[in-house]
Amino acid sequence: MTMLAEVLQRDRVFDFTLPPPDFSAAPDTRHGPILYLEDVTVSFDGFRALDQLSLYIDDGELRCIIGPNGAGKTTMMDVITGRTRPDSGSAWFGSRIDLLRLSETEIARGGIGRKFQTPTVFPHHSVAENLELAMAADKRVWPTLFARMDSADRDRLAEVLALIGLASLERQAAGELSHGQKQWLEIGMLLMQNPRVLLVDEPVAGMSQQEMEQTGVLLQRLAGHHSVIVVEHDMAFVRSIARRVTVLHQGSMLAEGSMDEVQNDPRVVEVYLGE
Repeated sequence: MTMLAEVLQRDRVFDFTLPPPDFSAAPDTRHGPILYLEDVTVSFDGFRALDQLSLYIDDGELRCIIGPNGAGKTTMMDVITGRTRPDSGSAWFGSRIDLLRLSETEIARGGIGRKFQTPTVFPHHSVAENLELAMAADKRVWPTLFARMDSADRDRLAEVLALIGLASLERQAAGELSHGQKQWLEIGMLLMQNPRVLLVDEPVAGMSQQEMEQTGVLLQRLAGHHSVIVVEHDMAFVRSIARRVTVLHQGSMLAEGSMDEVQNDPRVVEVYLGE
């Protein structure tokens, strides 16, 4: 498959065929969190996937979201990223940007990046080329394919390569990477777009123990520079990185606090941790 064909085929995280939107209003966090949902309800054929969910994420925070299957975790991420429109409620990026007025592409361009559980990379191109294609710039196809990086771009690429632990593999084809390395590469691709918020869905599924530990270190390094929301089922991994944990159940918040607090909450033990 040609490079152009791969670019045109790729979806979900990047849309290279569209120019970036005019996102003149940067997220304002001076008077509150960087991301918040208030009383969000989403129904599918009478089933409430989210039931008046409220969630507040501070700038630079690392938040873990847990809950049993069907708790509403994926629907929550879909609302934040514009894939699903709620029946009621509000979703804000800072105090000025109404996410419900923006398209999925505009939200991604505006500073909210999402990494799905299954890594989506360009397998026939090198690690460095994957990061280059994802770089925040004019993402229309032809400018992307033929633009030359300047020194700042090269410095940024080298910085991300080092951060995700793939500097020694920058010329290796992405398809030859291990599962964990592909996950790190996709996180790196999101980082090239300088997001303020990162949504990371089950990042350690299918990883070796060593890869899990390295992923935990990476996510903790990102916190502070980015707000990182991790949705994960592996409780050992959550314990290793958690600063604040939100537990969802039947589309609503069941509990929130430190890992020790939620782990010892009888409601959480009953519906999730005790299973």
